[in-house]
Amino acid sequence: MSSEESPLLGHTISAAADEAAYEEELQDDVYNRFTKKQKRMIVAVVSWTALIPLFVSESFVPTVPAVAKEFNSTGEIINLAVTFSMASAAITSIIWATYSGFYGRRPIYLACLPCFCIGSLGVAWCNSVPSLMLWRVLQAAGTASGISVGAGVLGDIYKVEERGTAIGLFMGASLLGAAFAPLAGGIATHYASWRVMQYALFLAGVIALLLTFAYLPETSHPGTLGIDKLYERGELERGKFKWVWLNPFRSLALLKSPNLVLITFASIAGLMTDFTLLIPLPYTIGERYNIDNEALVGACFIALGLGNILGAPLAGRLSDKTVIKWRKRRGGEWVPEDRLRAGLPAFAILVPLSVLLFGFTAQYVDGTLGIVLNLLWLFMNGIGVDLSLSPVNTYLVDIGRSRSAELMAVQKATRNLVVGIATSGILPLINRLSISFTNALAAIIALLGFWCVASV
Repeated sequence: MSSEESPLLGHTISAAADEAAYEEELQDDVYNRFTKKQKRMIVAVVSWTALIPLFVSESFVPTVPAVAKEFNSTGEIINLAVTFSMASAAITSIIWATYSGFYGRRPIYLACLPCFCIGSLGVAWCNSVPSLMLWRVLQAAGTASGISVGAGVLGDIYKVEERGTAIGLFMGASLLGAAFAPLAGGIATHYASWRVMQYALFLAGVIALLLTFAYLPETSHPGTLGIDKLYERGELERGKFKWVWLNPFRSLALLKSPNLVLITFASIAGLMTDFTLLIPLPYTIGERYNIDNEALVGACFIALGLGNILGAPLAGRLSDKTVIKWRKRRGGEWVPEDRLRAGLPAFAILVPLSVLLFGFTAQYVDGTLGIVLNLLWLFMNGIGVDLSLSPVNTYLVDIGRSRSAELMAVQKATRNLVVGIATSGILPLINRLSISFTNALAAIIALLGFWCVASV
C-alpha cells in the first residue's frame, strides 16, 4: 500500500477509499473501456473546450487600449475585466468540478458551455464598463470547467504511465490560445472591432457544445459518481435525475495539505511570470518600440504561445519517462512525487531568467535588437513555464484519482484568484517604478516557486 500513497491526500481521503482507488488503478479494464480512436477523439474534444478559456483571456489583452478609448476609460480600469473574469473562473471552476464528481463529466460540459455562449454575446453587445465587467464574469464562468474537468477526463481514461503524455498533449493543444488569441484579438480590433472577437468566441462555444454532445461520452469510472451511490442504495431509480445540493467549497479543505499549498504557490509563481510579461505587452513593447498596430502587438504574443505549444507535450513525455525510470529503480514502487522531478530544471533556470531578461531588455535595449531579444525571452518563458507546470498538473491528477477534477479546480481557483488580484497591480507598478524592477520581483517569486516544488 505504501507504493501508492501520497502525503497530499493522506489526511483527506479515507484509507478504505484510497485502497479502493489503488485496486482500481491496477485494473486495466477500467482504462480499456474506450478504443485508441475513441480516446483520441475525447482528447480532441476536451482540448478544444480547454482552448476557449485562453482565447477568452488572451484575446482581450491587446484590445484593452481600444476598449478603454471607446468607453472613455483607462487601461488600468479595463484591465479589471481581466481580474474579475479570472476571479469568476476561479470560483466557478470549483463548483463545476464538484458537480462533475457527482453527476459526471459530460453533463457539466453540457451545462457550462451555454453559459459561455450567452456571456460572449453579452460582451459583444455591452455598452458600458459595468456591463462589460458583468458579462465577462458570466463568460469566464462558462469556460471554467475546461482545464480542471478536462484533466479529470484524461485521468479517467489513461493509466498513470500514459497520463503525462496525454495531459501534455491536452495542455499543448489548449495553449494554442496563448499563441494565437492575442493575434486574433489584435487583428479583429485593428481591422474591424474588438466586438468581432466576441462573436468569434460565441461561435467557438457553439462548436464545442456540438462536439461535446456528439463525441464526448461519460468517462467517469463506473460506480464512482455520487449519483451512482444513490442508484446503488435504491434512493433513486436508475436513469432518473435528482438535483442534489452540494457544498462545492468543501474541496478547499484539501488546502490543509502542506503539499497542495506548496504546489499551488508554485503554480502561482510560474503563472505570474506569464502575466507579468503579457498584461502590459501593448504598453511595454507597443509604446516602447512605437508599434501602434494592434495586430502587430498581438503577433508578439505568438512567441510565448509557441513556447507553450512545444513545452507542454515535451513536459508530458519527460514526466512519464521520469515516473517509469524511478518506478523501475524502486522495484515497481510508485511514488507520485517522482513526476515533479521533471520540471525542476526549467523552474530554476528558464522561468526566472526569461522574465528578468525581458525587463532589462525592454528598459535598456532600443530598436530592432530590443524587439528580437524580447521575443526570444517570451519564447523562453513559454517553454519554461510549461516544462515546470505540466508535471505539476499531471501530479494532481495522479494523486487525486476520482477527485482529480476537484483537486485541479482548487489549485486553479486559488491560483487564479491570487494571480487575478496581483495582475491588477502590474501596470501601476511598472508606471510608478520601472519594468526592470517589476520583472525582477517576478523572477524572485518564480525562484520561490521552484523551492516549493523541490520541497514536496
